[in-house]
Amino acid sequence: MRVSTRGDYASRALLSLALHADESGPTSARDIAERTGLPQPYLEQILQALKGAGLVRSKRGAGGGYALARPACDIRLSEIVSAVDGPIVLGDFGEPHGDGACDHEGQCVLLAIWTHVGDIMHDLLSNYTLADIAKTANGLLPWPGSDRSSS
Repeated sequence: MRVSTRGDYASRALLSLALHADESGPTSARDIAERTGLPQPYLEQILQALKGAGLVRSKRGAGGGYALARPACDIRLSEIVSAVDGPIVLGDFGEPHGDGACDHEGQCVLLAIWTHVGDIMHDLLSNYTLADIAKTANGLLPWPGSDRSSS
């Protein structure tokens, strides 16, 4: 599995909203783009997909913008990536025993492994909430994969 640019940008945009959640009112796409260094036109498309997935809400007009639709502790990294990239899977190899998927030597066992690894990756991304990522960015939790804290 490879997280696409859309998945990375979506995660960065929502992290920005989480990091600034204590500020009053919604945040404009322009402000999110400036804070994250993301291209605003592409970011606006991504924010619309995140809105469709129920991860952000928007308000039009003066003082409008985007805000998290749920508390950051209730938004998982797997949801963000899935909202813009589709289901988290290693590939689209078909189902074992379906459509001749196991007609060749070893194919069925490999399909089972790819499915299992995709499930593990989904579970791993589900372990990270937006709130935890924001705490890590602020140095309040250790960096993933290390025992050190960020200072």
